[in-house]
Amino acid sequence: MARIGILGGTFDPVHFGHLILAETARDTLRLDRVYFVPAGDPPHKHGQVVAPARDRIAMLQMAIDDNDAFALSLIDVNREGPDYTADMLTIARETLLQPGDDLWFLMGLDSVIDFPNWHDPERIRQLARLAAATRPGYDIDWAPLEEALPGISHEVTLLPMPGVDISSNNLRRRILHGSSIRYLTPECVREYIYSHGLYQHAFFP
Repeated sequence: MARIGILGGTFDPVHFGHLILAETARDTLRLDRVYFVPAGDPPHKHGQVVAPARDRIAMLQMAIDDNDAFALSLIDVNREGPDYTADMLTIARETLLQPGDDLWFLMGLDSVIDFPNWHDPERIRQLARLAAATRPGYDIDWAPLEEALPGISHEVTLLPMPGVDISSNNLRRRILHGSSIRYLTPECVREYIYSHGLYQHAFFP
């Protein structure tokens, strides 16, 4: 039985916070593989400008190439949206896992706080175990979560992460204003961003 992790997201752009989360989960949960699943049509980003999927995929592939336990999956990009997590995990179980494999869905603590507002959270709970990385500036009050989703506090495994407060939103702001993003994302990703002119002429919220 393999232990598989799924880390979904827009990855706009990928940064060291994503990679540290995935590696922390791999190490803590003894995962055999972590799949990075970029969203093609993220429903929570409607009305916002998102970099083309081809660019987000290219940057993500470069960022994970040196880790044999990491892999890229295009199951969200290669289907019609909106890309709800419940649907993605259903497809993942059908295409990426073998019967009996142990599936973990990886997220940040901020996502756990908002989890009751996600599309079909009950199906997500049925499809995968939940693991959440702690994040600077975020704490969690389990009472309202328990009221909305009874038992959730016992289902989420917390992953202590180094205090690295990096976000894609912050990177996009820094690029737009001409500030350095060196050491916030892999160098290959930084070079790709500037060689392709991403995020430099319009703010991506």
